[in-house]
Amino acid sequence: MDPLVIPILVAALVVVFLVAATVRIVPQARRYNIERFGRYRRTLQPGLNFVLPVADRVNTKLDVREQVYSSDPKPVITEDNLVVNIDTVLYYQITDPRAAAYEVADYLQAIDQLTVTTLRNVIGSMDLEGTLTSREEINARLRAVLDDATGKWGIRVNRVEIKAIDPPNTIKEAMEKQMRAERDKRAAILHAEGERQAKILTAEGTKQKDILEAQGTQQAMILRADGESKAVELVFQAVHRNNADAKVLAYKYLETLPHLAGSDNNTFWVIPGELTEAIRTVTSAFGDQSSGTNPPPSAERADAAAADVADSDKDGVGAPEIEPNSTLALDAVTAADEAAKEAAAAVSDAKAEAEAAGETRLPGRGPTTGG
Repeated sequence: MDPLVIPILVAALVVVFLVAATVRIVPQARRYNIERFGRYRRTLQPGLNFVLPVADRVNTKLDVREQVYSSDPKPVITEDNLVVNIDTVLYYQITDPRAAAYEVADYLQAIDQLTVTTLRNVIGSMDLEGTLTSREEINARLRAVLDDATGKWGIRVNRVEIKAIDPPNTIKEAMEKQMRAERDKRAAILHAEGERQAKILTAEGTKQKDILEAQGTQQAMILRADGESKAVELVFQAVHRNNADAKVLAYKYLETLPHLAGSDNNTFWVIPGELTEAIRTVTSAFGDQSSGTNPPPSAERADAAAADVADSDKDGVGAPEIEPNSTLALDAVTAADEAAKEAAAAVSDAKAEAEAAGETRLPGRGPTTGG
């Protein structure tokens, strides 16, 4: 074996080692901190870099991309002395590899502890309801505190999000009952509002219906009264235009009497005082027509008729009694009353004529002489 081969191999190995120790290839989005004899020298950028072998060494390799750090749930006490577990998510990015490596020993642990402390300060000034409804405010205050504290560590906090807020189980049950009660309350309010609107609409409809019916009844009564007024006016004009005498008027008066008792609910009816005068007029009219053929009654017949009428008046049977619930027709009852009244009027007229005839015979007698 050639004695020069071994030195050549050793020299080659040394050259390879030196080249390997001199060249450093840094990937994209990575930063390498270089120390020379234990002191920070520089930060290697992505690409091909050369360092001094043996003298320079890589201390830390850092990723400068945005990182996500999710912390474990931490117990926090609210202002109303309730313990809630809050889980946060942190989005950060290394902006200065040298500060991140040399200004803080463990930046992740430092950020986690700073987040818990800030949360306790922020949540401690809020009650449970404010904590649950103020996530945006808590996130903003956390980000401001963390960004200010981690700036000197070469780290920028982009966002801080609260992932979960877990109150105790008893509080969860109370909150569920409260939400259920609120929903029941809203449902009852909506149901009551619906019933109220329905009743209002029904009342409005009833009111409009009553108003329209009243207006219709009013118009009908006005039209009916108008018609009756015009009918009476026409009859009045016809009577005066034709110059009707008392006989016709008396007959029309008697003709309308049956309508006074035309209702089935009437148990009695009132006969006006003018009825006797009307019957006397009719009787005298028909009596005048028959005076040429019938002689005037004698005094004896007049006295007998007057006596019969008087007896009838005493016995209370001057006219036939009609029961209110009788099955006789109203026209028949009216005819009977008219006949009775005509008979009484005839008797009265006959008696008057008899008395007049007796007075006319008295002056014709001669004076009597005593024996």
